[in-house]
Amino acid sequence: MQHDTIYKKDGKAIIANHYDSYLSNFEYNIEQTTVKTNFGDTHVLVAGPPEGKPVIIFQGGNCINPMTLSWFLPLIKTYRIYAPDTIGHPGYSAQRRISAKDDSFAKWSTELMDHFSTERAAVVGPSYGAGIILRLATFSPERIACSVLVSPAGLRLGSKLKMVKDILFPLGMYQFTKSEKHLITLTDRMSDGLMKDQDRRIIGDVFNYVRLEQDMPKLTTKKELSNYHSPTLVIAGTKDVFFPESKVKKAAEEAIPNLTAFKTYEMGHFPSTDHLAEINEDILLFLKNHY
Repeated sequence: MQHDTIYKKDGKAIIANHYDSYLSNFEYNIEQTTVKTNFGDTHVLVAGPPEGKPVIIFQGGNCINPMTLSWFLPLIKTYRIYAPDTIGHPGYSAQRRISAKDDSFAKWSTELMDHFSTERAAVVGPSYGAGIILRLATFSPERIACSVLVSPAGLRLGSKLKMVKDILFPLGMYQFTKSEKHLITLTDRMSDGLMKDQDRRIIGDVFNYVRLEQDMPKLTTKKELSNYHSPTLVIAGTKDVFFPESKVKKAAEEAIPNLTAFKTYEMGHFPSTDHLAEINEDILLFLKNHY
């Protein structure tokens, strides 16, 4: 059922408050603009030197764009960053859902690129954002100069039984009781016990005040990517309950024609601060060599 809004009760204001306070903590100057697309208005964060090569960062699902952007802040020194709020996810973009099973997100992405006069760009996406990139690679591969997929959706899922036990059960308990104990259990399993307090509070409010996107992006096949030849870096965590490295690596090697590098980290779905320092080194080196 399609709702007019993804928010429950006072959710829109609560999430907006988290969004704005997250942005205010960044040391970089972040511009905010709205782009009209055929799928709805899209709020975009723009940063970095105007003459820098363009890098589009797609946010993770069911979280807020500044949280995802905070993971990749070192890229802002060198590259012109465009970070759209995903339509139908928490943030300032239109609230109607669009499907990650067809070409909708690919068309949405190319409309954004056209708006910023970007013929080709490097693309970076964690989780659901990586699933969006794989849809773009399937339908408009020529628009991607190179891509970085972090803990990616869209390749292979982890054990459904483990997800029920580790995620859905404590999520249900938290939504029912609003107990901090269940939120800690849940976020510890998402982050291998290393989630920042600020992020934990935001995730808790998203779980309480947002109708969650429950559809994962389509699992991408080798055939779908037959025309996609851009250099691709995949980064995955061994303790990621959603997209574990053991399954993602096999699927990436089978499906992605130009899998330039695959990096494995001993991390959960949410990387720790220390992991992010290393991940950004990997990404900067990859972009230097392939972009």
